[in-house]
Parts: sequence; C-alpha cells; structure tokens
Amino acid sequence: MTAESWPGRGVPLGATPDSAGTNFALWSSSASSVQLCLFDESGAERRVELREKTHHVWHGYLSGVGSGQRYGFRVSGDAGLRHDPAKLLLDPYARAIDGEFDPQAAVFSPGADSAPYVPRSVVVASPGPASERKPRIPWDETVIYELHVRGFTRTHPDVPEEQRGTYAGLAHPAVIGYLRDLGVTAVELLPVHHFLTEPIISQRGLSNYWGYNSIGFLAPHGAYSSSGTRGEQVAEFRAMVAAFHAAGVEVILDVVYNHTAELGADGPTLSFRGIDDSGYYRLDGRRYLDYTGCGNTPDARQPYTLGLIMDSLRYWVQDMGVDGFRFDLAPALARGGADVDRLSPFYGAIHADPVISGSKLIAEPWDLGPGGYQVGNFPPPWAEWNGKFRDTVRDFWRGQSGGVQDLGYRLTGSSDLYAREARQPFASINFITSHDGFTALDLVSYNAKHNEANGEGGHDGTDDNRSWNCGVEGPSDDPAVSALRRRQVRNLLATTLLSTGVPMLLAGDERLRTQGGNNNAYCQDNPTSWVDWTSTPEADQLRDFVAHLLELRHTSPVLRQRDFFAGLPAPSGDIRKDLAWFGADGEEMTADDWHSPAAVTIGVFLDGEGIRQRGPHGERIIDRSYLLILHAGAEQTTFVLPSAAWAGSYDVMIDTFSETGRPSEPTVHKAAESVAVPGRSMLLLKALSEAGKRH
Repeated sequence: MTAESWPGRGVPLGATPDSAGTNFALWSSSASSVQLCLFDESGAERRVELREKTHHVWHGYLSGVGSGQRYGFRVSGDAGLRHDPAKLLLDPYARAIDGEFDPQAAVFSPGADSAPYVPRSVVVASPGPASERKPRIPWDETVIYELHVRGFTRTHPDVPEEQRGTYAGLAHPAVIGYLRDLGVTAVELLPVHHFLTEPIISQRGLSNYWGYNSIGFLAPHGAYSSSGTRGEQVAEFRAMVAAFHAAGVEVILDVVYNHTAELGADGPTLSFRGIDDSGYYRLDGRRYLDYTGCGNTPDARQPYTLGLIMDSLRYWVQDMGVDGFRFDLAPALARGGADVDRLSPFYGAIHADPVISGSKLIAEPWDLGPGGYQVGNFPPPWAEWNGKFRDTVRDFWRGQSGGVQDLGYRLTGSSDLYAREARQPFASINFITSHDGFTALDLVSYNAKHNEANGEGGHDGTDDNRSWNCGVEGPSDDPAVSALRRRQVRNLLATTLLSTGVPMLLAGDERLRTQGGNNNAYCQDNPTSWVDWTSTPEADQLRDFVAHLLELRHTSPVLRQRDFFAGLPAPSGDIRKDLAWFGADGEEMTADDWHSPAAVTIGVFLDGEGIRQRGPHGERIIDRSYLLILHAGAEQTTFVLPSAAWAGSYDVMIDTFSETGRPSEPTVHKAAESVAVPGRSMLLLKALSEAGKRH
C-alpha cells in the first residue's frame, strides 16, 4: 500500500512533527530511492515514496501524521553497497524506538523482509530546551557515582514496584535523597541510548544488560520507561533529569558512538548499514575496520557521521538537560587514517561547539586499535578515566606495588600525566572500580574471575584484576578474613576519596555489593548485577564511612585542589611547603626512599595554608592541614609524626582499622610522637596548634 507525500524539506534530519503533520528527512549519498514506511496499530505497513532529494537528503511531508506514529525506511541502491529494500531500517535521528529485536534469519539474509523482527522508529516532538537551572558543579567539587538505571532501583524497597528499574524509579525521592546524603554531586549513567541485545548473547538465553550496543543515538532506551515506548520514554527521562537538577545533582551519560548494534559484516542490517554503509562506517574495501572488538567503527571523519554525533550530543544537553558525557572507547572516534589524531575532526568539532565544549567531557582513553592506550593524552577540556590510578592503588593495597613512587603521583592528581597543556588535577577521574571488572568487595575476595554464568567458558573478562582474596577464594566464614576484607575496602575507597582529582564510585561499593566474582557481568540482568538494598550492620557502617569521607572532602579545599602541588612554598607568603612526603621515621623522604621497591609506608602532609587557588572573589583560601599515612604492610608498623615545625599536635580523623573508619574516642598525638599503624590500614590526621613557619 503506497501513498504520496508533499515535498517537505531536507532539514532538520529525522521526523519533525508540527500541528498539521510530520516532515521526514533521511541522508543517504548512495541510495537510488527511499521509501518511508508507516505502521498502524495492527502492524500493517503503508509505504510512501520520498521523491524529493536535496544534497543527498531524501525528504517528504505527510499531513495527518503526528507524534506516536511508528515508522521506518526502506532504501534501494547498489546491493554491493549493502542496500536492500527488503530491510526495514531505523531512522538514525529517531527520538524514540518501539518494539523488540528478534534475530531471525530474515534480518541477516539479503532479499528477506526483516520488518516483522525489528523495532520501529517513533515520531516524537522535541521536548524543547530544558528550562530548569542546571547545578553546574565545578570540577574540583565533583563526586561521580556510576550507576545502572535498571540495576540501581530494581530491588529498592522504597520505590513502587512498577517504577523499579526505570527512569521514574531513579527519580524517586528516596533514591535521590540517598545519593545526596551520601555526598554524590553527579550520577554517571551506563548507556541510555536505545540499545539491542547481540544475537550471540540472546542465543544463550541472556540479554545485554550494560547497554554498550547502541542503535539510536537520540533515543532514550525504551525498556527503562515505566510509562510506554511511543515517546513516553522521552518525557520520563526528561523528568528524571529535572528531578536530579532540583536536588543539585548533575547527570552524565556514558555514550557509545564507537560502534553500533549492526556489529560486523555478518551482523544484522538495522539502520546505518542499509542507509549508507561507506558513509557511516570505517571500511577497507568491503572490510569493516574494527577498533572496538565489536565488529565495526563509525567513521567520525565523515561529515554526516560526525554531524549525527554532534546533533546527538547537543540534543541531550539542550533538550534533555544532561550535564556531560563519558565517551566509551573514545580514541576510536579520534583516529585519522589509522592512528589517534590530535587534529581529528572529532576533537575539532567538540572543542569548537559552544554547547558541548562547556559540558563535562570524560574520555575512556583507550580502545583496541594500534596505539589505543591514550591515558594522559587527551587535550583540554577533557577529563579521563585514570586507569593508572586504578592499577597503582590496587597494587599498593594488595602489596604488589614495588614501592611508592607511582603512588605519590596518583595521590596528588597524577601530574606526570596531566601537568601539561594547561590541564589541571581534575583531568584525572580517580577510580578503583567501575561497571567493568570486580566490585570493591570482590576485589578483596577473589584472585581470579568467576564468569561461568556468562556462558563463554571463562574466556570473557580481563585476567589482569590486580586483586587479592585475603587468603580465601570467595565467601568466607572466618571472622578474621571478613574483617580484613572490609578493612581493605575501606582502604581502597578512602584512598580514592582523599586523593587529588575527581573521585568516582561504583554504585553499591559503599554497601559491600558483590557479583560473586564475576568481573564482566555485562549480560547478567539479575541479582548478580542489581544493587542489594538489604540493610546489614557492615553495609550501613561502610555507607556512613563513605558519607563522612565525602563530607570531609566537601569542607576541605586542600583535599580537592584545582592546581597541582609544587612541593614549594605558596606565593601567599607562607614559607612552608604546600606538600611534603614523610617516611615512617618522621623525616622527609629521600630519593632512595622513593625508589626503594620495599617501601610499603608513606606519609603526605597537605598544608592548608599553601593552597594556590583563590576564592570566587579573589580571596586567599586557608584550610586545615592534614597528614595522611598509608601502610600496606601486613604487620603493624610505627610511624613518627613530623616535628613541631609542621604542627604542634595531630588529631586522628580517619582510622581504617576501625570498623567505622573512625577512632572510637578522640585521639590526639604530639608532634614527633611515635604512632602505631596496624597492618594494611591508613590514618588521616588533622594538624593542630600549627607551629611555625618552616624554612
């Protein structure tokens, strides 16, 4: 069944409804014809030939077609260019997607009609510019909490059953209140662009839980909606963002522009491949170039592919209200001919765009291509997931660091990586766990991954876990082992939250969440991945400890500096160093101390009068001074506190040997006094009665 359309217009791309109808526009430089396919409630299809073409954009206007209409495209052309009019294709600019993906043979076989087995695009009016005031949290005050929309509330007892696992559930006051009380300033959501489950996963009876398999860059994932998928998910997502903003919490999206759900050459034809294969993907002849391990790589050098990415980013910022992005496998988008290119069109477009460049930009600074490990190499204004922080801190606390030299950099903002090109400490996103890998509790409970439930024979997930099971693999009834594990978790989290840079927490780590040793739970949409909200004394104590650390960080600018330490007196006139390192003997560390592979104890003095940044009105910022002592040795050691030249006395604020993370009673030590530091523990001491200026 066919019908006629009015000519319409070629911009904007996608479906744009008005009060009388909808304009449809699809870019394809290689198509010979394009049909718009409309579906009624029974699933019957009506085809409309788009006869107008302007600058490779096929377009037409249909009166009487409005929001909620399901549609797709059929594109004809050279079969050698992957055109096949039997394939129903999603609109790359769809703002909503409805329906399931059923990986039947027709989706893969040339000439077979795929329509019964693939989802449809949905006409949705733009919600218009977000009107609420954004929190705009400065980078140095930012605390990121990485969570999964579904998994975070799936078992939350205070969220109504019908809202659990949805955008509405995440916006529930009990959920936002929990995050605010914890001290979180930004949630980083695992992918919410509409995604599909890969056929190889569904064949095992599992699903893609994490969502790193996008097919709709402008569409909120439909399954996270509690109210429907004919556009209702757009309004629900938008309301969720507004609820976070009202609480002063930012929303950062984990975005996957580095590959799509069409996978490799034998993957399904769902959208881009059937519209303009060589215009959207990086090809070597007919071979897909794969820098991601997922079968394809979109070609961000091509103007319409880059334009789609930029239009998507602007839409999420301007219309959906989000505050920033974490770019999955970011180097894949910045490659030139083959290598990562600092002058790539992707960087240029991001940096030149006044909307996107003003958002929080975070790179996962590695991909699977040659030279893909780019930690420290992204230009400003980018921040990066600091994989070296993760590895160094893990190694130190498991006793495998080979000294403390690298730890010194990680504790103070990783100046070896970021103190160039006008970058600052907040370029470093400090984390020890993320969705990809062990949880914090599993990191101290397993020496090896246990991914049997994934159905891949244990071949998936990294073997480079840098974990230590505290002597027993998996759950243990030994009270001493359990106590050591909880202490190690406190050590890991405290190190992350007290280091210079931007801390990131994995959802549930503050509640001792476990995945049973699974370090690649990408396909586990079940209690393995869901946050367990069961209240236990141990979980409650750890949550309170994390909240205390974050409150301490919030009130102590010396712990979240915007400038790198210099190890020299600050220009303010104080002649004491802004930063000093001490060994267990109470003396400043020497070169031999730094290079000793046997070193397991380190002290760092942070001078609250040596802060180089100024306040909002140009005023000098003065804070308390702190001494942080980290001891990774198995046995108790003695640490001599710095002399009276640094402080008259020291008050213990944090003690990870305690189950609460704090001393049970006030504990003050005099300068130069010897302090017992239990094995595998850390102390944070506040300097009191600061004596004088030190030459």
